[in-house]
Amino acid sequence: MNWGNGIVLVFVVFVAIMATMVTICMKQDDLHLVTENYYEEEIKYQDHIDKVSNSLESTKEAMSFDAHNKMLNLNLPVGSKGELHLFRPSDARLDKKMEVNIQDANVNSVDLKTLSPGYWRIKLSWAREGVDFYEEKKIDI
Repeated sequence: MNWGNGIVLVFVVFVAIMATMVTICMKQDDLHLVTENYYEEEIKYQDHIDKVSNSLESTKEAMSFDAHNKMLNLNLPVGSKGELHLFRPSDARLDKKMEVNIQDANVNSVDLKTLSPGYWRIKLSWAREGVDFYEEKKIDI
């Protein structure tokens, strides 16, 4: 085989591989990069940004984790209501959600001893006096 045939063969193989890759990519139906309700989702995300900025404006953190006792202390004022989401990125079956309703200033801890060891993300969203807040903490149990 001479050089000319080799170069033509390389180009033909390259084009065949590219055509195969494009065909495979075009047949995939499970890719959803944009939601159907894009503008509604954007408004929801703006609400999330507002919640985060509200919590950043407060002077103290809403959550603190005691690694020795495996306790999560909620530093929320009395009358705060919200949701605590214990999120395990590696296994969604371990996720837990619980309601938060601070009625007593002395009772504001969550026992995390029952959680399996590993990396967790704790997401707390709460409302106080009509203002929504959101805080996230990454912990390792």
